[in-house]
Amino acid sequence: MYIQLNSQIICYEKTGEGSPVILIHGNKGDHHTFDALVATMNRDHTVYAMDSRGYGESATPKEYHYKDMAEDVINLIKALDIEKPYLIGFSDGGIIALLVAIKASNLLSGIVCCGANLTPDGIHRRDLKEMKKEYKKTGDPKTLMMLVEPNISESELRAIKVPAMIIAGENDCIKEKESQRIAAAIPHAQLQILPDENHFSYIVGTDKLYRNICDFIS
Repeated sequence: MYIQLNSQIICYEKTGEGSPVILIHGNKGDHHTFDALVATMNRDHTVYAMDSRGYGESATPKEYHYKDMAEDVINLIKALDIEKPYLIGFSDGGIIALLVAIKASNLLSGIVCCGANLTPDGIHRRDLKEMKKEYKKTGDPKTLMMLVEPNISESELRAIKVPAMIIAGENDCIKEKESQRIAAAIPHAQLQILPDENHFSYIVGTDKLYRNICDFIS
């Protein structure tokens, strides 16, 4: 399905019945990142899996900024009249979920942020180095966005007024202290560091995540 939100066309899939959940994928992905998770989750929830602007079948913008993507989520909630959804964001999607909650906690029931960072310094140096190599080779603006954004402060996180669960893998490209920093700044947030998991292994092509969040979002 497609919807025009101001000047941006967004593609999304809606499946299942029950309390609403919105899934937000990571950089270079699309809503199919969550296919295995959706197949399990939509037994108990109405699931909206969206393509962020410039990804999948959503329209390509002139520039890429996390705050614009967060605004798309807010506009989607309002346009479809989705009542108090949980946001589940992976990687870039986790950043977007934080930004939505900072700006519009009143629209949400809660957020789950998987592998999110507050600034590029929250990414391990070795992975940043690879991103810089990739950008030098390809000039991809989506990669550039990860190198210069986000810039979220702890004071902004303290404005989040809904329950939050912060998740990362033990072997994530996100520094563990970054995940700890996010969880510490959001009032009453929960933190899970998943043993033996990396940035992708508990998200892509699997429904593992649901076991960790099903009680939180029910």
